[in-house]
Amino acid sequence: MNRIQLGLMVVLTPLLIMAQKTKPLYKDNKAPLEKRVEDLLQRMTLEEKILQTNQWTYGKNANENNIESIQKGVRPEIGSLIYRSISPVYRNQIMRKAMEDSRLGIPILMGFDVIHGYRTIYPIPLAQACSWNQELVKKAAAVAAKESRLSGVDWTFSPMVDVARDPRWGRVAEGYGEDPYANSVFCVATVNGYQGKNLSDPFSIAACLKHYIGYSLSEGGRDYHSSDVSAQTLWETFMPPFHAGVKAGAATLMSAFNDISGVPASANHYTLTEVLKERWKHDGFVVSDWGSIENLIPQGVAKDRKEATLKSFLAGVEMDMVDNVYVENLAQLVKEKKIPESKIDDAVRRILRLKFRLGLFDNPYVQELSEKDRYYQPESMAVAQQLAEESMVLLKNSNQILPLSSDVKQIALIGPMVKDQINMMGSWEGQGIESSVETIFEGFTKEFSSKAVINYAKGCEFDGTDEKGFAEAVAMAQKSDVVVLCMGEMKKWSGENTSRSSIGLPMIQHKLLAELKKTGKKIILVLSNGRPLELGDLESLSDAIIEIWQPGIAGGTPLAGIVSGRLNPSGKLAITFPLATGQIPIYYSMRQPARPKIGGYKDISNEPKYWFGHGLSYANFSYGTVKISSDKIDKKSNLIAEVEVTNTSNRSGKETVFWYISDPVASISRPMKELKFFEKLELKAGEKKVFKFEINPERDLSFPDTNGKMHLETGDFYLTINDQRVKFELIE
Repeated sequence: MNRIQLGLMVVLTPLLIMAQKTKPLYKDNKAPLEKRVEDLLQRMTLEEKILQTNQWTYGKNANENNIESIQKGVRPEIGSLIYRSISPVYRNQIMRKAMEDSRLGIPILMGFDVIHGYRTIYPIPLAQACSWNQELVKKAAAVAAKESRLSGVDWTFSPMVDVARDPRWGRVAEGYGEDPYANSVFCVATVNGYQGKNLSDPFSIAACLKHYIGYSLSEGGRDYHSSDVSAQTLWETFMPPFHAGVKAGAATLMSAFNDISGVPASANHYTLTEVLKERWKHDGFVVSDWGSIENLIPQGVAKDRKEATLKSFLAGVEMDMVDNVYVENLAQLVKEKKIPESKIDDAVRRILRLKFRLGLFDNPYVQELSEKDRYYQPESMAVAQQLAEESMVLLKNSNQILPLSSDVKQIALIGPMVKDQINMMGSWEGQGIESSVETIFEGFTKEFSSKAVINYAKGCEFDGTDEKGFAEAVAMAQKSDVVVLCMGEMKKWSGENTSRSSIGLPMIQHKLLAELKKTGKKIILVLSNGRPLELGDLESLSDAIIEIWQPGIAGGTPLAGIVSGRLNPSGKLAITFPLATGQIPIYYSMRQPARPKIGGYKDISNEPKYWFGHGLSYANFSYGTVKISSDKIDKKSNLIAEVEVTNTSNRSGKETVFWYISDPVASISRPMKELKFFEKLELKAGEKKVFKFEINPERDLSFPDTNGKMHLETGDFYLTINDQRVKFELIE
């Protein structure tokens, strides 16, 4: 080292040491997270804070219900973007703008609607629930998280855990059915799949529980309408899945469109602050649904955008999704002392906290991998196929027509769904592409290539009156041994803003089945849809019915495998199929009527077509006698219930055992029965397995009142499993 270099070192070393000492604490990844948050917060101007509370969109708008009126440029200080590109390179360019062109270098949180897969599209959530396989659902969410993060997305607006009992409401497709416990279990599985063990892991993304709360009770199933939610129903039915998700560590929640008995969800201080933040201690943040803050104006509780801002923000909505009302009004409301700056600080603190937890300050950029290294990985496709298989429900199988016998040499594969791709993915198909979908036709061609000839005819479109294709369909049926008729809903018929006054399929599809029935051939009806259907004559004219829902990109092979018998169906309904639309609402956990034997419909049965939990198998399962460890327990003791299940058939199969509790007499009347536990196990031919349920009184026998306080009352209870009902007593 020469004298010049030595002199420079003597001069520069103190400066370097000083620079290190003055490095902002929030940039020190060894400092405690909360101290980093507070350090950054105290450096921010009011304008910078307010920008953090806003989310804008970038890229093509994929949801026709959320039409942008103006394309906004990216400000580097913005809190979040709905990121619709799949390019990690482009994402990194935007992030670099935030990190390098803003005063403080705060990363942008990139969000997207990853509902049932990002590029590898899985069955819709309603179908996933029918698998009763929470570990498989967790794996699917983990794959979606990995694909999302590698494509530049940090945050998904999922899972939807609205308990849905009105299939006229199109968004039943996005949730896990009619039962609070089932929604809770699959909520936790999905949150854990998205978020992994640590949000800062390279393949984790933040989850968002939606829609908080009561949205699925919109009157008459009409989207965006009011919900008349009693306090008892709120706590008994709608709160449990959200509470389960919060306890599982869900990073964020989304406020809903509906009003809750007169107080809109996006301006409801009780649910957003008193319950979520104060009682449940959630330290993440709440984002509004698209436009739900501005919607306070037509809902009649705000006169203009400024008042909508005031009410929503003070209620507890920290981030405004695309309304731009927070940017427009928060500073003025602070100036007018209508909103204290400390309230702004709390909102920004929650947003920054998530960005630190995601590791965005320390690792703001994502790997720039090619699409082939991000999507359709073998392990991802294996999960897609298994989840599609286990989600499919065999609703009917008269005379064991399924699986098809080896005598079947020609199969008529008919219907608008046979070669369909886009509708098989369902609504909210993320970044899925039509060409990636394996069709039913492709699945059958592979499955039966050496076993039978496939005779195809489309027959008709999904809707309309054109019957020109009937003749070809009938001809294909006449020369075949069996007809597999594939019908259902277009993807745009379910999802957001797809309410329907009748849940039956269009008449053209009914007419096609009626014509095919005239050939005298056995008919296997395959249904692909996003909600329960009113089947009517579709059921009576069919010899077998398989509900495949909207199975995503890998549904063709599982369906063909079930029809051939290579696979054994194991799905069971997570939502009841009404006999007719006029029965709605009908669900298994209704309360006992005052006069149980009368008071029902006089012109139709009071039984639905298929109850929650229905689903057939090619295997036969025999249930032994339910055994309980005691017929009396106290409040501090657990009760062990067991039942031995035997596979009495000559093939393996998976059986789901549902355990229900009934409380016949209580200070607040209870549902006729409530699901408290389920377990799905595979039993080989002739194998016996013991299914066990450990009843914890506080968890399984208590119930909430109108303010969410739990009550555990002594008395008789009943445990119901399959067709057995066992009585036990809870004592002091």
